[in-house]
Amino acid sequence: MKKTLYLKFILAYFIFGVFSFIIVTTFVPSMTREHLIWEKAEDLYVEAARISDTYAAGLYASETDLETVKDQLDSLAVYLDSTIRIINPSGRLVLDTGMTLNVEDEIVIENFDPTATGSAYYMVNDFFGNFDSKMLSVFSPITYNYRVKGYVVIHCDMLRIEESCNRMLNISYITLVILLLLSLIILIFFTEMVYIPLRKITYATEQYAAGNMHYEFQVESDDEMGYLAVCLNFMASQIASAEDDQKKFIANVSHDFRSPLTSIRGYLEAMIDGTIPPEMHDKYLGIVLNETERLTKLTNSLLSLNNLNTKGMLLKRTDFDLNSIIRSTAASFEGTCRKKTIAIEMILTGEAMYVNADMEKIQQVLYNLLDNAIKFSHHDSVIKVETSVKKNKLFVSVKDTGIGIPKDDLKLIWDRFYKSDYSRGKDKKGTGLGLSIVKEIINCHGEHINVISTEGAGSEFIFSLLLADSNDDED
Repeated sequence: MKKTLYLKFILAYFIFGVFSFIIVTTFVPSMTREHLIWEKAEDLYVEAARISDTYAAGLYASETDLETVKDQLDSLAVYLDSTIRIINPSGRLVLDTGMTLNVEDEIVIENFDPTATGSAYYMVNDFFGNFDSKMLSVFSPITYNYRVKGYVVIHCDMLRIEESCNRMLNISYITLVILLLLSLIILIFFTEMVYIPLRKITYATEQYAAGNMHYEFQVESDDEMGYLAVCLNFMASQIASAEDDQKKFIANVSHDFRSPLTSIRGYLEAMIDGTIPPEMHDKYLGIVLNETERLTKLTNSLLSLNNLNTKGMLLKRTDFDLNSIIRSTAASFEGTCRKKTIAIEMILTGEAMYVNADMEKIQQVLYNLLDNAIKFSHHDSVIKVETSVKKNKLFVSVKDTGIGIPKDDLKLIWDRFYKSDYSRGKDKKGTGLGLSIVKEIINCHGEHINVISTEGAGSEFIFSLLLADSNDDED
């Protein structure tokens, strides 16, 4: 079996891991760096704005001296781990916490341009060539009498921000690795809960396709996969049972056809070669004729059973008087009953009782049931045919006082070609299809047939039919 599905799932997992790594290593560092810069700039800008409004504003308003401001900003610079400067608009350095105060030594920052930040209030560079490395520089203007007197600039070394960024990225990378390892649980879950059961089911279907319907497998799961496995097992068992029934059916048909054919051939060959003298030909031709009638009966039964397997498609429902059908069917057995001195007693409800059914097939049901009852009844006995009405149903009973049916055979009498051991010895002409045909016909009508039997005391078959509307009108 090709493991393409499993390989596809592993490939998808691998692609997921690669793309996750690419995304984390490509986008997360820049996003993290920008976020840290913005966050640090926000904090520094708050401090720069506060210095502009207090110390720097007091300095330009001559409310405090430069040395006092320098002492205050030196302490604040240590706290902020940054360098704080006050710069005139021309670029002259007024105060720098990173240098000793010297008013006589004038320092000018070349190309100083406070508008270089654009719409932002910070920038990341070497601050107009004033530093050897990149710095985060935050600007806050110093205003006095509605004029910009200078700028408070706070510088933070980007190395510190990069270190913070790297620490956060390390956490992100470790988190990614942990997530990828944890996601292996999904792969394990898929393997145990989906792939392995699916592989069992696929292998089972291959076995069934190869004709091995007796192959069984088990999937320990209560979900759809387990339900599918149960359905496949049940389907295979049903097909296997059908195949066994088919083999049994063919064997029975072969046996029931072979026996009369063997007899016919044997008798005919004996007559041809002179083993049977001419004066005995009439006797054995009669036997041959009986065997051909047996073959004809078996063939007709098989055709009837095959037509009935269409489950009612061939039914021709009409309203007819069942009582008259019972009387005419019973009359057809007059000769047989006379030979065995058997009486058929009919206890019928009403003069006429109309039912809605297929008349010919119900007549066949009655014929088969009466034929069986006569066949297995003792001499000088009585067979009762009785009808009764319950609600909108008519129940028909055919009861004999014959040999009865063994208890172990009651569940098997509806099977095709089934004959009890006793009936095989007593009825050599039977096909074993009569009750199967009866069952199929009644089932096609959507009705039921039951049997009550005691071995040595007789049997009673009871089936139901739907009453015709005309009976309700008469009531």
